Amino acid sequence: MLRMTRAVFLALLCLGVVSGASAFDHSLDVEWQEWNEKYDKSYTPNEEILKRTVWEENVKRIKLHNMENSLGMNTFVMEINEFADMTDEEFMDMITGFTLPNNDTVKSPWKRELGSVFPKSWSWRDALPKFVNWRKEGYVTRVKDQRKCNSCWAFPVTGAIEAQIFKKTGKLIPLSVQNLVDCSKPQGNRGCHGGTTYNAFQYVLQNGGLEAEATYPYEEKEGLCRYNPKNSAAKIIRFVALPPDEDVLMDAVATKGPVAAGINVVSSSFRFYKKGVYHEPRCKLLVNHALLVVGYGFEGNETDPNNYWLARNSWGKRWGLGGYIKIAKDRNNHCGIASFAQYPIV
Repeated sequence: MLRMTRAVFLALLCLGVVSGASAFDHSLDVEWQEWNEKYDKSYTPNEEILKRTVWEENVKRIKLHNMENSLGMNTFVMEINEFADMTDEEFMDMITGFTLPNNDTVKSPWKRELGSVFPKSWSWRDALPKFVNWRKEGYVTRVKDQRKCNSCWAFPVTGAIEAQIFKKTGKLIPLSVQNLVDCSKPQGNRGCHGGTTYNAFQYVLQNGGLEAEATYPYEEKEGLCRYNPKNSAAKIIRFVALPPDEDVLMDAVATKGPVAAGINVVSSSFRFYKKGVYHEPRCKLLVNHALLVVGYGFEGNETDPNNYWLARNSWGKRWGLGGYIKIAKDRNNHCGIASFAQYPIV
């Protein structure tokens, strides 16, 4: 069946070709009301017609995916979450914000570091632990929610620095994402309109410090830079850009700690992820979102493991596994998870 876009539906509604509630699948009425109450949704009458139509389409494809999952046709389960009333285009515009640096923004130093800065003497893969989860070791702060600010790039940077500060001092101090959103524009970031983890690390390095969340709280919007060096809670000596290699990423996560990484988001599946190992055949290597990789492991048994990366997202605790996702590991750099990764040295 040909999918109706928001613009086409609105035009037909205005022309009287469709008539709002009469076009709904009324077997979903109770589920629609429960979903509205759960996520505290409120619409005007015309908005509700549009949102209900989009919601129904998403609900049906989620249920189809989960039916296929029950038959062993895929490796993860989806759920009808707070994003279910959004089209793919609306969701991508609102929630993703990772943009790779270009030659004008980041010149030759980035290219040199990407391929050569990680030491070649890294551990043999077989000598590394089978499971790593830095959350259990106290290295990781709570899951946060970027909301409608495209600041995904900032959250894994604060997370990676927080972890290294904890490793050095034993103190877990939530750092300021808002500080990065407001102040890293000279390094090439664009506040709530996107940025990169690399540019954010550059800001912390060049600025000589980063404030804590307590003194510079998140506002879900960009504003003037208000960094106060007297309130600096962390600084870094340098940061390491990893080559695009899952073995190197595995070694870094196992021996250094949580790593800031990029990923390619295919909105129709990633945004509705609930549990399981996320493997999306439509994924590309070009990253458009950022996560904090906090560990890895496998589901199943060692003779036929379903390997995964464990990553913290920035869409709140109600998304995924309490704000986390298991991403397919050792599957040809799935979704570009190893394509753009860095960790700081404090």
